[in-house]
Amino acid sequence: MTTSQNDQLTHFDATGQAHMVDVAGKSDTHRIALAAGTIRMQPATMALVLSGSAKKGDVLGIARIAAIMGAKKTSELVPLCHPLAITRVAVDFEVDQAANSVHCRAQVETVGKTGGEMEALTAVQVGLLTIYDMCKAVDRGMVMTNVRVLEKQGGKSGNWHAAIDD
Repeated sequence: MTTSQNDQLTHFDATGQAHMVDVAGKSDTHRIALAAGTIRMQPATMALVLSGSAKKGDVLGIARIAAIMGAKKTSELVPLCHPLAITRVAVDFEVDQAANSVHCRAQVETVGKTGGEMEALTAVQVGLLTIYDMCKAVDRGMVMTNVRVLEKQGGKSGNWHAAIDD
């Protein structure tokens, strides 16, 4: 890694060593991050999810709680991520029967010096992983895809929106 690359990657110091970014000088602002992702499955698996008759119970209800828990635990999972005082986590699932897919969106809000994107991404991935866990007995071939940040608001760098929301 060259020095110019280190200057762009905030989690490395001038000597290339990993460190937690110092956010002490930043102002507290209301921050919102929105992330999304998708899990594809077999039609029979989709039928189980929709019917609520999966062996382990209400797949999407449990996945929603897991996603919220994931957002809250992000700093314990990602080594250089700051712990946040999250003020809100909203998780929505949209079933696309034609594509045998479930789309997950997670919105995380905080008032602080940093954050939200990592928590929203973690919420989405944990939600999708929970769907996988609950349905793997009948469909080990499920595929999680397109996990990404769609937008972020607040902070010094302002608002950002993904170019494509598919």
